[in-house]
Parts: sequence; structure tokens; C-alpha cells
Amino acid sequence: MTDADIYRQQGFGHSLGWPARPALLIVDFVNGFVDPAVFGGGNIAEAVEATVPVLAAARAAGLPIAFTRIVYADDGSDAGLWCEKVPALRGLTEAAETSRVVDRLAPRPGEYVLRKTQASAFFGTDLAPWLVARGADGVVVAGATTSGCVRATVIDAMSHNYRTVVLSDCVGDRARGPHEANLFDMGQKYADLLTGSEAVSALVAAAPR
Repeated sequence: MTDADIYRQQGFGHSLGWPARPALLIVDFVNGFVDPAVFGGGNIAEAVEATVPVLAAARAAGLPIAFTRIVYADDGSDAGLWCEKVPALRGLTEAAETSRVVDRLAPRPGEYVLRKTQASAFFGTDLAPWLVARGADGVVVAGATTSGCVRATVIDAMSHNYRTVVLSDCVGDRARGPHEANLFDMGQKYADLLTGSEAVSALVAAAPR
């Protein structure tokens, strides 16, 4: 019996379905998480490239679009235990190039760039009310890292009762093992998994005729 068989036998992995009114959420695709010399490596750069057509399709469809950045005060006054565990995170300040969204996915005017100091895009931020104000009933998630900020965000999205879709080739991690394990687990418990091209097809199919 495979791992997937065990989960299926226990009733995991049911589909939530494509949201009727999705928002696109791009988590921490910033320069520092693409650069292997900082926080990057693995398949993160490839995940950024796979997200480019998804972002274009979301814009064409008029979806609400939000990006996240990890941003700490210059003096570290808002740094918590996460920065004790990973001290280099303190370098992600407002002006730091490492904390800026990558040029390939540069936000446009009217797209929300959310600053956060914890892994989840929901924790201590106004993401949830921002989604409510835009009538969203679900989130389509790309970003980094699969095992860290993406996973934390996806669990909180489920906790807020948002139908959540994780784009399997548009999320990345600095190591393949955590990436694959967390994709599998999120797909069983918290989200549906689609590829970026499947998401583009869904957006095109949902577009008004």
C-alpha cells in the first residue's frame, strides 16, 4: 500500500474545487529567496518563471492580486523568535534589495504588496479583510518556500475558509525533499494542487464571453 493509498483510505484528499471568485497570492517571491547565496536555491527560480504566465492571466481576468514581502524595521524592533531561529531574516528591511519582489513579477499599481514579519501571510496582517473587501472566496497560491511561508499561508487560508489552490510548479523550496513532502501533505489536507498551466486554463474558461 502506497502513502497515497493510506491517505485515500482514511478519507483525505477530497477536491475543494476552483474558487468562484479567486484572488492570486504570490508569497515571498523576492530577490533574497531566489538567490542561492541568501535564502534561495532548489527549484525557486524555476517556480518564479512558471508563475509569469499565471500572473499575466490573472491580470487579464481582473483578479485581485497580492504579493507578500518579509519586512523588518531597520533597528530590528519588530523582530521576534523567528529571527532568533534564522538571524539573517533581520536583513529583510524595507529598503533591502533582498526583500524586493523580483523584477519578473513586478507588482503594478493597484496590486497589493503586503509586508509581514511571520511566515503566514495572514498572521498579523490585513490580508483577510482585504480579501473580504474584494469578494474573494478563495486564493490561488504561488511563492516560496513550499515548506515555510507557502505552507503557513495555505493552512491559515483553510482556517479562514478560503478555497485554496496551490500551483505545484509555481511554488519552490531550497531543497527538493521538503518541497515534495509539503506539496503532498497540503494536497491531502488543506488545498487542491494544480499546475500553472491548469490555472491559466481555468482563468481563461472563467472569463466573461
